Amino acid sequence: MQEGQYADIGGVKLHYHDVGEGPALVLLHGSGPGASGWSNFNRNIETLSGKFRVICPDLPGFGGSDMKPVDAPIPGWWADVMLGLLDHLGIAKAHFLGNSMGGMITLKIALEHPERIDRMVLMAPGGGTPVTSIFPSEGIKTLIGFYDGPGPSIERLRGFIDQFVYDPSAITEELVQERFEAAMNPRIVAQPPMRPGPAGMPEELWRDARLTRLPHEALILWGREDRVLPVDTGFTLMKQIPNARFLVMPRCGHWIQWEKADEFNSIVSEFLSE
Repeated sequence: MQEGQYADIGGVKLHYHDVGEGPALVLLHGSGPGASGWSNFNRNIETLSGKFRVICPDLPGFGGSDMKPVDAPIPGWWADVMLGLLDHLGIAKAHFLGNSMGGMITLKIALEHPERIDRMVLMAPGGGTPVTSIFPSEGIKTLIGFYDGPGPSIERLRGFIDQFVYDPSAITEELVQERFEAAMNPRIVAQPPMRPGPAGMPEELWRDARLTRLPHEALILWGREDRVLPVDTGFTLMKQIPNARFLVMPRCGHWIQWEKADEFNSIVSEFLSE
């Protein structure tokens, strides 16, 4: 992980990257073991920062950011922390791009504080239920239970990351080792950010009637072969957000920004620049 900057946000030491100039763009990563802003978006930050001021934080409990006990549902608290970071940086409004759990946090902010978001890109966001596929998927079960049962291991993590992508042979041992070392940080093992139980589970935002009143231009991206959140999960969301476009990427899994980086960077830059 490349070293970024730190800020105290609501009593949490938060690690983030802040690069580039232009309209602010917040990148929110997903919630798998060993995740961080850099591990999620290292193939995108350099290109996107050529046109935008890219803010890429580690969510509390991931990467270089601390965690603290929270009684309320964690995703909603994460949303508040992200807004606190924008306040700290003096940013009133920004584009948001969220992957998986980061997409759900983006939706949470859009619903509760619509004035803080310009355009949003939702990459297989959490918060919904598939129309036809079995849920929870094996990927979700592994994510939630990584620190439970037989306990964490590099083999379990490798199996989880393999489910992220269409072609598992693209996953390098370096990536697996890096994610495993991050997941085994004693600070994170002592208080895993994602855990079984109501506080750690995604909120069912797609039942929220306010979705139909969102004013934002939204781009929903999904990998056709996504094995973590199947593509049919997005059908309901697409119908609910009035100004949503739905783009499905073939031969692609849950990690569009990594598997299809060049195409992803181009599509996102064009959409946010309209």
